[in-house]
Amino acid sequence: MTQPVLVLDVVGLTPRLLEHMPRLRKLASQGWQAPLGTVLPAVTCSVQSTFLTGALPAEHGIVGNGWYFRDLGEVFLWRQHNGLVGGEKLWHAARKRKPELTVANVCWWYAMGADVNWTVTPRPVYHADGRKDPDCYTDPPELHDDLTDALGTFPLFSYWGAGAGIASSAWIVKAAQRIRDRHNPDLTLVYVPHLDYDLQRFGPDSPMAAKAAADLDETMTPLLDAASDATVVVLSEYGITPVSRPVDINRALRAEGLLHVYTQAGMEYLDPWTSRAFAVADHQVAHVYVRDPADVPAVAKLCAGVAGVAEVLDQDGKAAHGLNHDRAGDLVLVAGPDSWFTYYYWLDDARAPDFATLVEIHRKPGYDPAELFFDPANPGAAKARAAKALLRKKLGMRYLMSVVGLDAGAKAVRGSHGRLPDDPRDAPVILCSDPSSARTEVAATEVRDLLLGMLQ
Repeated sequence: MTQPVLVLDVVGLTPRLLEHMPRLRKLASQGWQAPLGTVLPAVTCSVQSTFLTGALPAEHGIVGNGWYFRDLGEVFLWRQHNGLVGGEKLWHAARKRKPELTVANVCWWYAMGADVNWTVTPRPVYHADGRKDPDCYTDPPELHDDLTDALGTFPLFSYWGAGAGIASSAWIVKAAQRIRDRHNPDLTLVYVPHLDYDLQRFGPDSPMAAKAAADLDETMTPLLDAASDATVVVLSEYGITPVSRPVDINRALRAEGLLHVYTQAGMEYLDPWTSRAFAVADHQVAHVYVRDPADVPAVAKLCAGVAGVAEVLDQDGKAAHGLNHDRAGDLVLVAGPDSWFTYYYWLDDARAPDFATLVEIHRKPGYDPAELFFDPANPGAAKARAAKALLRKKLGMRYLMSVVGLDAGAKAVRGSHGRLPDDPRDAPVILCSDPSSARTEVAATEVRDLLLGMLQ
């Protein structure tokens, strides 16, 4: 019988951070460790999709954590349906040879609608009155009560936001262990996000980053110790590197009259329908959508002149990186090593939309790492607002958790990712418990077939 395979996607894991993770180093010493190539953009949704399909974004279509849906005229980030991912997934290929193969997906992205046997993914309860409560989605449905009865409610507010921390990763790891104990899947995919938080907050070279690595190593140890029956693979999507400069690319486009807004209740909203050009910011990569092809050269020149922009990829540039998909921007910008892109498009904070100060990943037309902080301009006041909001929530009243900073939040960010790595010590890494499968290096596009070989 084939050994089960346990795959841990430890976000942000690098050779540098492994120095603080003795349990993972032990796994590597018993098996092997190799550099792991990534893709552009080096962000969760794109890289995970490449791991599972063996294809680049030009084929599987996941050009970032979100993009402008041209057919809908809307920017959406963090969609969850597996149907968005093109290409043959790992489990499809494996079931051609072993139709009875069983798979558990524990919080890898695009989990919903995937034809696997057990699915767990974060999914809040969105009440009709606007309240949002922590919860998760599972398939089969009865798995929900089994996990929450045993582990408690999924700690959503520890998964992202100013309170993000080890509790969410601990819950995910314990959920994976419970599924393995009860069902023994042939393939278990586990997404472990903890290193994403303090490395972005404080930088990957900070004492807090070293502590986060050590804490996560300890948290994963029971699962790793219990997996003696399995081939264990640990990999990462990207490495987080130090940054100090936010790049307000949408404000630059607006200043040239290319980006348009519309106003409601004194608040400004991005208007993608009338804008000649706007950007969907995603960490260190930004997709720029240009309505009129004749404007592309001028927009490219403008973007190239913005401080913090290192590369402007046109059609040939996108093709060279396997990013030439219809969902991608007409231009793709890559930030400099010390820079990252904000989504901000307003010029006066008094006219920012109310969701700008909330943890609101589905309404913001771009990624916002400032959500990881209580407003650095006045964290005490932000925490007081949070306490008042929680009281209103407990009383069954509507509330706004208005705790996120605007410009001050941007300047607080100390780590980012998305561009291709410059230093191998800050690049992704792959570890495996089985020495017979050793490689000297692995490309992201080779991960699917590597795992497929282990499942035969």
